[in-house]
Amino acid sequence: MSHVKDPSLAPQGRMNLEIAERNMGALLTVRERFKQSQPFKGLTIGMALHVTKETGVLVRTFIAGGAKVAITGCNPLSTQDDIAAALAEEGVLVWAYKGESNEDYYKFLNAVLEAEPDLTIDDGCDLISLIHKEYPHLLEKVIGGCEETTTGVNRLRAMTNAGALKMPVIAVNDNKTKHLFDNYYGTGQSTLDGILRSTNLLFAGKTVVVVGYGSCGKGVALRARALGAKVIVTEVATVPALQAAMDGFQVMPMQEAAPLGDIFITVTGDIHVIRMEHIDRMKDGAVLANSGHFDNEIDVAALEKAAKRKRRVRHYLDEYLLKSGRVILVAGEGRLVNLASAEGHPSEVMSLSFCGQALACEFLVKNRGKLPKKVITLPDEIDQEIASLQLTAMGLTIDTLTPEQVKYLASWEEGT
Repeated sequence: MSHVKDPSLAPQGRMNLEIAERNMGALLTVRERFKQSQPFKGLTIGMALHVTKETGVLVRTFIAGGAKVAITGCNPLSTQDDIAAALAEEGVLVWAYKGESNEDYYKFLNAVLEAEPDLTIDDGCDLISLIHKEYPHLLEKVIGGCEETTTGVNRLRAMTNAGALKMPVIAVNDNKTKHLFDNYYGTGQSTLDGILRSTNLLFAGKTVVVVGYGSCGKGVALRARALGAKVIVTEVATVPALQAAMDGFQVMPMQEAAPLGDIFITVTGDIHVIRMEHIDRMKDGAVLANSGHFDNEIDVAALEKAAKRKRRVRHYLDEYLLKSGRVILVAGEGRLVNLASAEGHPSEVMSLSFCGQALACEFLVKNRGKLPKKVITLPDEIDQEIASLQLTAMGLTIDTLTPEQVKYLASWEEGT
């Protein structure tokens, strides 16, 4: 019933899962609790996530808690085929392979929903969107959903504003232990990893243009500077633009940054933030990479139309020859470069994110039928619990307030 590229890759997948688990101690603690409490006994969890070794550890955690799991990828290039094979061998319903056709991508999303999940986990809102459009009967069965990423949360809030959302959905991306760590530390490191694997360029001395200065853009800019790059930030929002300036980066419109940049990295969650009007001003050999969820931040279709020739010159690195004679390089086909060209976020940071997913699903089950049909943020005490689990996994301890300090903080009467 599962569809994976090569079942013989399962032994390698099991080893990679083993390595990931060594670095995901917080999530393994949650798994041990789930083994005892069985919060998902008799339930099916439908997932559209990047099928990586870290996601595999999350799948095993849900199974330990009694769940049946059906999973597909949330990006055509992000699946790790050895992990898909290993999960399928373990009895998970898996429909995923790296390099999925557009037809298979949507066929696999439908396959997950045909498993009639009680809970959904999305990275990009595809399952929830599809439920509302084509599987409305599931709205009577589904307890709720979880959303992993900024782009998906934006889509969900648009659904809410339009009065279209008919189920409770937890915005796991809003957890402090998600966006302050996954987006910042994870995206920063893994994005540069993907570009390095595709190009093998030296960042030192290059000019890197970071398009968007949210949590992801901040992480990318910081790590590019740490490798010796000069960093320019482009923004449309005033507050993050001001933050970028005060963090010591140059801030300017894309039209001005285009002729200056050597490497361009988009992290906005919006469409066509790099267009032909910008590409026409870029240097010969400029590299374009996207680390936002969808593949439309760079207008690759317009670039293909304008190019005299396109060829694959390295691992997920495409060269476009323009009529002017200049060459533009696109890493990872303009898709998530950290997953198309590399392995995604390191396990340690994904342990935090996936503790959020696991505890969000438990929260949905515990509050079944009581939650409003809108986007929900988890209570702060769950965020604090996740951070505590990670501190313990890292062997760290912190101070506690004395009774005097607790009283002082709760008082309004003591002044200067």
